[in-house]
Amino acid sequence: MGSGSGVAVFQGNEDELPEGSVVTNSGRLSVARAFHEPDPSEQPFTPVQLSRLDDALTLTSRETGLRFALYLGDLGDDARRTAVDLHGRIDGYDDAVLVAVSPKQRLLEIVTGAEAKVRLPDRGAKLALMSMVASFKEGDLFNGLLSGLRMLADQAGTRH
Repeated sequence: MGSGSGVAVFQGNEDELPEGSVVTNSGRLSVARAFHEPDPSEQPFTPVQLSRLDDALTLTSRETGLRFALYLGDLGDDARRTAVDLHGRIDGYDDAVLVAVSPKQRLLEIVTGAEAKVRLPDRGAKLALMSMVASFKEGDLFNGLLSGLRMLADQAGTRH
């Protein structure tokens, strides 16, 4: 992995990538890791939607200079603690924003690193959270995440 413009870019032989890995059009390495073999009917997104979410993450990260990440899955008994732990695993977590969603638990957490919080205060994150929750209540997880990422990026502004 190399980096350019604050976004990690893959530099290597694509034939040697592990199963579930792909180099996107933007040069980012996208890796899917299965924790269990999910039933295809349980998948929340189509391949096209996954690609659009990946593009949205790339664009928001590039535009703001912050690292945006999504987590979709069970957040356990202490959702906030789990989200904070997941956020801490992000490379450069001080500049990172994690949107963690547990649809089955009906929970959403947004965690910002110390540097990201300067540009994305709690009020801005809360506005994006409320917008996402409204979409989720309508059963629209995909568009809720897309619009939430856009709102978070708008609140954070462009990189300086």
